Amino acid sequence: MVIYLPGDQRPPEPEVLPSFDELTPREIVIELDKYIVGQTAAKRAVAIALRNRVRRQKLSPEMAEEVMPKNILMIGPTGVGKTEIARRLARLAGCPFVKVEASKYTEVGYVGRDVESMIRDLVETAIDMVREEKLDEVAERAEQAAEERLLDLLLPPSPGTPDPAGPETLQVETLRRDQGERTREKLRAQLRDGKLDQRMVEVEVRERSMPAFEIVSNQGIEEMDINVKDMLSGFFGQQKKKRKMTVAEAFDYLIQEEENKLIDMDHVTRIATERAEQMGIIFIDEIDKIAGRETGHGPDVSREGVQRDILPIVEGTTVNTRYGMVRTDHILFIAAGAFHITKPSDLIPELQGRLPLRVELSALTEDDFVRILTEPKNALIKQYIALLETEGVKLAFSDDAIAALARFAVMVNEQTENIGARRLHTILERVLDEISFEAPELKKKHVKIDAAYVAKQLAEIAKNQDLSRYIL
Repeated sequence: MVIYLPGDQRPPEPEVLPSFDELTPREIVIELDKYIVGQTAAKRAVAIALRNRVRRQKLSPEMAEEVMPKNILMIGPTGVGKTEIARRLARLAGCPFVKVEASKYTEVGYVGRDVESMIRDLVETAIDMVREEKLDEVAERAEQAAEERLLDLLLPPSPGTPDPAGPETLQVETLRRDQGERTREKLRAQLRDGKLDQRMVEVEVRERSMPAFEIVSNQGIEEMDINVKDMLSGFFGQQKKKRKMTVAEAFDYLIQEEENKLIDMDHVTRIATERAEQMGIIFIDEIDKIAGRETGHGPDVSREGVQRDILPIVEGTTVNTRYGMVRTDHILFIAAGAFHITKPSDLIPELQGRLPLRVELSALTEDDFVRILTEPKNALIKQYIALLETEGVKLAFSDDAIAALARFAVMVNEQTENIGARRLHTILERVLDEISFEAPELKKKHVKIDAAYVAKQLAEIAKNQDLSRYIL
């Protein structure tokens, strides 16, 4: 560890993403390269799949209905970027996206989650996305309305004179109204400056008056439970009661109330359902865990049954959700698995046919680990530098230190179960353990990590011969 003088550090520039419709496959790959190292074949496959969605939107309705998404099967060891590629792709396109694990589902007749719940999860995600967009649109109007309501609480309007006796009374009333407006504007200025944040006000809040219960049925707990609660909320209604809170808390509460008034949830539901049907992406991880024939006993007895339940979802069917019927014909499915023990051919033939595009992701090399540590926008070293900088510690890594970390990661992966880039999290935590612990006492110091310091820390890790037990 060496003490050094700080170099020039510039604040990160805000990221500006190009419009989804304007992204070419090459530009999509470039955007993915900012976060994921290597795996060019997988990036190209998902980039083409995403671009085909843009192309499909420009077709006539009759032709667009016939164009089905080309679902993808990613094959590769764990920790090489399969999930991250799908997640970044969805974020880039602004599509509803959910990640599910195939091993968590059971076939119909077994206790557990049914495969249709992945579609319900996707619709819920789409609802949240569209609602957030609508909130941004009405945020300014909601804030203005909440401000007026809060000013009414701080300065209740004075009662008017029901029967003016003459012009003198009318003049007095006009002066009183003008004075009230001036006082209200003064309070408005103080409210916007935050001078009234700690003052207490009494706000009328709504509370649900409904018994707590849960109904279990063959249609799924999450579906029936929500529907029955929504139905009974109409019978029991909502009670109102007054509660004292600070002006700052009241302002936030009133903004939420006004936003709910301004948003048409029926319209949000229609848009979200259509977006989930036309632009949704579902990433099915660990699909290799349900591959192969069942043995007739034990927890794996329903593996082939889960595949047969997934098949109609991927092929195209209609799923009943609390927001109505949702078609899955144009949802893009990206399945992934390590396939260490099984092979893609162990999947049932019908499911294989619904995953026509297969891309194989390669294991990470030493050079890949070096790039993962330094190149992506969310690189691990950049994260640790930013974390310690909050304590006033300026951290830097020499090139030979980064190379030593990469070599050790490759060595450990070869001697133990290969878990890819996730190994780097454990190694960096161990190497920076002492510095992280002493960071509050190292304020305003500049620490450089060199190869000698890394070697010393890694030697402590390597003392234990059973690396699989120690590192994992």
